[in-house]
Amino acid sequence: MSDPSSSVPADLLADLRAEGEELDALVGDLDPAEWARPTPAPGWSLAHQIAHLAWTDRAALLALTDADAFAKQVETALAAPDSFVDDGAAEGAALPPRELLARWRAGRTALGEALAAADAGERFPWYGPPMKAASMASARLMETWAHGQDVADALGAARTPTARLRHVARIGVRARNYAFAVRGLPAPEAEFRVELVAPDGVEVWAYGPADAAQRVTGPALDFCLLVTQRAHRTDLALVATGADADRWLDIAQAFAGPAGQGREPRDA
Repeated sequence: MSDPSSSVPADLLADLRAEGEELDALVGDLDPAEWARPTPAPGWSLAHQIAHLAWTDRAALLALTDADAFAKQVETALAAPDSFVDDGAAEGAALPPRELLARWRAGRTALGEALAAADAGERFPWYGPPMKAASMASARLMETWAHGQDVADALGAARTPTARLRHVARIGVRARNYAFAVRGLPAPEAEFRVELVAPDGVEVWAYGPADAAQRVTGPALDFCLLVTQRAHRTDLALVATGADADRWLDIAQAFAGPAGQGREPRDA
């Protein structure tokens, strides 16, 4: 019998599963023609959003189960660094919506099973630094939530924020230095204090030293929208104290890869 302490936390896997199910509820019963509806991501339809998630889930599954096959996929990505993400999304988006939906569902299930079976202490290859299985699960949840926001925005659907956002917030905080590095900027030397009001309006998720001079405060939802670049800073109720913290909120990103363009202000 495996040691439970060597497994990815069950609550994290449950949160990842729930995030996928919530997005599935938005698209599962759509008329096939609706899948061509444009989303806030330029050039991406609803089908592109789901196809991208399906493609990335398959990549994560390969990383967990077949390192050699994943290495070949990385070689393909390196050969077309500026287009491989869009190419993968476009390939999936060209499928009939029912087939795309079935592929995404099957991939989510297979990935969840692989994450549950993975050794929590092992590091698995990825497009950036190798990741432990728990970090990979958190990253998949973050991306599912972020692309789910694009889908919800396109459909005019309101989503109720949940405590699952703590996974997105944690990645955003931990990616602070990466956001500076990817723009060729030196990372701040001092740690920041980040205090985010959870979706229940009562709990506060706190990161960093309590006495740090550089601080960020505000709603957890707004912070998650910012670090996934799903909303412009001026449309969010986040407050920065200190020049470095203020600069961070202009460039924050929770995802690997080049700096994104983000969203325009609502009134732009």
